[in-house]
Amino acid sequence: MVPWLVWILPLIGAMLTPFVAKVGEKARDYVAVAFSFLAAVFAASLIPMALAGEIVHSQVEWIPTLHITAGVLADPLSILMANVVAWISFLIMVYSIGYMKGEANLTRYWFFMNFFIANMLLIVLSDNFLQLFFGWEGVGLASYALIGFWHTDEKERWVGKPGHQAWKLPQTYSPSHAGMKALVTTRVGDIAFLIGILMLFAFAGTFDYGRLAADTSWARELAALGLLAPVAILIFGGAIGKSAQFPLHVWLPDAMAGPTAVSALIHAATMVKAGVFLVARVAPIFVVAAGSIGLIMPFFETVAWVGAFTAFLAATQAMVSKEVKKVLAYSTVSQIGFMMLALGVAGLSGDFAAGYTAGFFHLTSHAIFKAALFMGAGTLLHATKTKYMDEMGGLRGEMKITFAAMVIAAASLSGIPPLSGFWSKDSILGAVLPVSSPLFIIAVVTSLITVFYSFRMIGLIFFGAKSQHLEKLQKEGHHVHEAPAVMWVPYSILAAATVGMGFAGLFLEGLLRDTLGGYVEHFYHVPTLHAHEVISIPAVMSSLVVIGIGGFLGYYFYISRRGDPARIIESNIVLKTLYMFLENRWYINALYYKIFVDGILHSSIGLFKRLEKGVIDRSSDAAASGSILAAAAGNKFDVHVVDAVVNGSAGAGQKFSSLLRKIQTGITEQYAFAFAVGIGLLIIVMFLL
Repeated sequence: MVPWLVWILPLIGAMLTPFVAKVGEKARDYVAVAFSFLAAVFAASLIPMALAGEIVHSQVEWIPTLHITAGVLADPLSILMANVVAWISFLIMVYSIGYMKGEANLTRYWFFMNFFIANMLLIVLSDNFLQLFFGWEGVGLASYALIGFWHTDEKERWVGKPGHQAWKLPQTYSPSHAGMKALVTTRVGDIAFLIGILMLFAFAGTFDYGRLAADTSWARELAALGLLAPVAILIFGGAIGKSAQFPLHVWLPDAMAGPTAVSALIHAATMVKAGVFLVARVAPIFVVAAGSIGLIMPFFETVAWVGAFTAFLAATQAMVSKEVKKVLAYSTVSQIGFMMLALGVAGLSGDFAAGYTAGFFHLTSHAIFKAALFMGAGTLLHATKTKYMDEMGGLRGEMKITFAAMVIAAASLSGIPPLSGFWSKDSILGAVLPVSSPLFIIAVVTSLITVFYSFRMIGLIFFGAKSQHLEKLQKEGHHVHEAPAVMWVPYSILAAATVGMGFAGLFLEGLLRDTLGGYVEHFYHVPTLHAHEVISIPAVMSSLVVIGIGGFLGYYFYISRRGDPARIIESNIVLKTLYMFLENRWYINALYYKIFVDGILHSSIGLFKRLEKGVIDRSSDAAASGSILAAAAGNKFDVHVVDAVVNGSAGAGQKFSSLLRKIQTGITEQYAFAFAVGIGLLIIVMFLL
């Protein structure tokens, strides 16, 4: 019963929100938070089961005619993921009490926050693909509503620098546009996902994970048709959309138009991790089902290369972005790429558990420090009345708690030991190195860029002199100060957690290896597991070199301010061109608008014009011409036939009347005689007949 309650309780909280709102605003807020807390408590109660390797699988009939059941699967993977989702969601809900204070339409906000949490936990705890898909679409709906929460689209809510264009296309978007962009873009991946699971059902006759792993005849049938890897890649398409991986990565940076609490929830800890969870869920199924790892290698190669390229692509954009939330958004896309890379090499390696564990370890670590960074960023936006880092500066004195929390979280993001990010990123590098040198090089270069933009972010916000913007605020009587406790306590807890996980890094990595690796081996019977060194010396050395180079560059330009990067870029045409290329998002976003927005609109307009002129207008002209000809023919008929008949009839009538006038004498006797003759003739006729 407990696994059911984990996802049902937030759903109940969402449904009760409109009713509790009638009691009072505080009651509404605290009740919404309370239900997210209860979900977290019930999720935590399942942890001993995960550590013991126990599995709870509960099912009820859903669609009997198709033999489809609904159920929950509480295994080590879902239990650990549920706790990440539930506890971080609860802290963000607490943070929202302070961050969203005074905003209008908060009943709608709290409803969709709990609705989102419920559907995310449904994804995690489902025991089959169809039920998971319902949760999948639920989080999509909730994210659309939350990203576009400020749907009135005031200019200060827009994301992107005003006036910024690429290929003469605006790169600034309103909240309502950003919400719609997220919905439409992720739907592309969702359609691929739906096609994939329906094809799976067509051959296997079930959506159930356990049955798919137990009877793998469907895999042989798909493989015989050359469809095994394509079906797996179609399912991966759903992960590409939800987790904002290339080529569907463009929606997430613009989703920063939503409230920062939403960004922390959706884009740090939960929804964007759904794709990673999906790959983690299906990976052992396909490994086992394939019978031989060679049959499914294209799937894992796709996952690995998409992840690696996305990680590099997004990192390069993070290092030139001026908006603090956009830096974190690009960073999220990049770090999820690392997780996908780890899961991809898991299937390409002889040690499935190495990459599998590394990917999930980094998922957990990243969810904690990135949620802290997002909430810290929200506090900065509240305090400074700006989203641009170059309009901040010198804030470490006024906002000491936020400074400390964000420095710790950014250091973890950079992979600085002994914080959690160091161990989780190192475990990924260690898993990648034996599999592919090109993938390893991409991962190392991306890690270097990550260190650089993390130092850049901290330097621009907290070091140097105060900006003119802050000086102006101070003159106007607005003094920058620390956020209330209801806001800083949640992200301080997360910052402390990343420190704690760091000191327990080796232990946690070994525990995850035993828990998740043992589960996959026992439940799915993955035959490829063997002992693996927890620490990879080449990976550690690479990480330390990366930290040294990236840290030095970031410190030199943005903390000590000994160099002026703007002047260097402006004076070098190559660097200036490269900067513009990166700032314009590799022109990928602009290209999509050119093709899928402007292109479709122009095509539609062209088609409409051709249809209107070629068909509708010609038909109308032909009809009009026909009417004119018909009218002319009608006129001739009227003149030559109708008028002739009428005029002829009138003439005959006139002649007949003249004749009658001649007969008419006015003498009564003549009329009587004529009448008598007529009667006589009538009698004769009747007699003859």
